[in-house]
Amino acid sequence: MSGAGRPAVVSLNGSRGAADGPAVPLSPEDLAESAVRAVAAGADEVLVHPRTPCGRESLSPRVVGPVLEVLRGAGVGVPLTVPASIGAEPDPAQRPARVRAWTVLPDRALVHFAEPGAAELARALLERGVAVDAVVALGGPAGPKALERLRSWLVRERGVGRAGVRVVAEVAAGPADEQTTGPALPAGLRGLPPQALLLFGRDGASWPALRLAGRCGTAARTGVEAEEGADVVCRRPTRTPRGAVPGAPAPA
Repeated sequence: MSGAGRPAVVSLNGSRGAADGPAVPLSPEDLAESAVRAVAAGADEVLVHPRTPCGRESLSPRVVGPVLEVLRGAGVGVPLTVPASIGAEPDPAQRPARVRAWTVLPDRALVHFAEPGAAELARALLERGVAVDAVVALGGPAGPKALERLRSWLVRERGVGRAGVRVVAEVAAGPADEQTTGPALPAGLRGLPPQALLLFGRDGASWPALRLAGRCGTAARTGVEAEEGADVVCRRPTRTPRGAVPGAPAPA
């Protein structure tokens, strides 16, 4: 696996909505304001979940396009990523159709390989010139199937198509995941074809994921999805953090 570039990626709103507090940015304007602050703090990429006015995630071009336009119009010059998942479009057959209907394109899109239709969706994104973040969880209820599905797809996507793919691995929390404290990548990731890699964790796994990324020299992602109650903070895994999450210990 390769950690080429080792970008720091900030998630502006994640799966959180208005019920999680007024600090969660939801409107295009609030997202743009948060993105500008994150980039000023050192973010190399921005992940944003476009939502309808009622707060529902969506892949509709009428929702995705305006959000991207507002962020870019506000001067956010780093790559922008959107999720293309069940949360935004429950019908697997409709997700590629939504992507083909986009009039404004993100730089990257998240594709969860635990979800049905992931390979077809990733191919549709690559055909539109949108890079793919292929998401797999290390452990958890999904088990090893998603990782095996991703491995098989990467082997088939040889050459130019695979160049636009980055593996995004979610590090799980809990005593069963002692592998996250080790000096090397988990065995499942070491068995993948050579590919750019990004690590992230949610809640209690946030800091272990950042520490693991720092030791392994991979990219890392953090933000409101990663630390409950935290403001948007961005760090490069191989350098001293530029900011601090209030009340959270700094990674070792």
